[in-house]
Amino acid sequence: MSSPSTSVSRSTFDEVMVPNYVPGAIVPVRGQGSRIWDQDDKEYIDFACGIAVTVLGHCHPKLVAALTEQGNKLWHLSNVVTNEPALRLASKLTEKTFAERVFFANSGGEANEAAFKLARRYGNTRAEGKNEIISFHNAFHGRTLFTVSVGGQAKYTQGFEPIPGGITHLPFNDVAALEAAISDKTCAVVMEPLQGEGGILPATAEFARAARELCNKHDALLVYDEVQTGMGRTGELYAYMGLGVTPDILTTAKGLGGGFPIGAMLTTKAIADYLPFGTHGSTYGGNPLGCAVAEAVLDTVSEPAVLEGVQVRAEKIRARLDALGERYGVFGPTRGLGLLIGAPMSEAWKGRAKEIVNAGWKHGVWCLVAGPDVLRIAPSLIIPEAELELGLERLEAAVAELCA
Repeated sequence: MSSPSTSVSRSTFDEVMVPNYVPGAIVPVRGQGSRIWDQDDKEYIDFACGIAVTVLGHCHPKLVAALTEQGNKLWHLSNVVTNEPALRLASKLTEKTFAERVFFANSGGEANEAAFKLARRYGNTRAEGKNEIISFHNAFHGRTLFTVSVGGQAKYTQGFEPIPGGITHLPFNDVAALEAAISDKTCAVVMEPLQGEGGILPATAEFARAARELCNKHDALLVYDEVQTGMGRTGELYAYMGLGVTPDILTTAKGLGGGFPIGAMLTTKAIADYLPFGTHGSTYGGNPLGCAVAEAVLDTVSEPAVLEGVQVRAEKIRARLDALGERYGVFGPTRGLGLLIGAPMSEAWKGRAKEIVNAGWKHGVWCLVAGPDVLRIAPSLIIPEAELELGLERLEAAVAELCA
């Protein structure tokens, strides 16, 4: 047994934590806007946002104020009674989206778990055997046993068998494959409008429309996982708005709390009625602290200037990354939506995206990967131009050193 101590370091992780993560060598201790500082007071530009979570940067004053005010009022009640922050947040989410009903959870995985359970109850209630869920290869929907099973990456289910059945995986953006597979036994088609962990791959407009039409034809629910694409990340409040396709169920988390853990499932009244009293729940879901912070995030992200600024920043980043790719031969042309940007590795650099992330840490910029073959950039939606430029300069320095 290790001795308790107020002095901790990266090595402490290996002594006391389950080894399902391998965190980086540094330990960040504070953040402000789009900068973070480690235990040695070294500064980094944040192009990762805690995996597209801190959409307004670190310690945004409106979020700090909301958390502080609510923290001095009420922290937790459970769902035996409701609370004002949850009701305000749900009201605003329904005002701003297609939805009429909201279920709150603590994470994207929990929001998706609720969505998939709702889809199964919807199907099983309407027809015997109507319980097949169709999803897509390379998708990612969470880490519960149900959500990793719906997700289309076998590496996340290996060793956890037997996994839930009744799930079919198809190629993403393949209309013909979806037409061939969907039937009256299908209760839901689950998709990300842009596959995040699968490599920053946007759905085509043709595929999105076809999925909607086929779900209508077969009385199946169209479920959009917007855990990563939501909260302004693509330049729309939710990515479905840019596709011109409305889902039946939408899940949201990550950016919803701006760093405070919260998730939500959004749907219509008619579909929500398939989850009556006692069929699903969450002790912490919709807690006053999380909902108060999320309301402040939603109010701020919904401002036209914030959403309009996403595309301006995205164009600058993609132009610079494309130029880097041409100059050093490490990236192919970038892809993505808004400020969820992927730079696919060139043939010579296949499997080496993490090397660029590690070099970035050394030069003072924090980036992500989206699988071994794609560098992922997901900064704050309001990152100042000076910090954006500095981060790109540091990224270029990292790439130049690797290629020297």
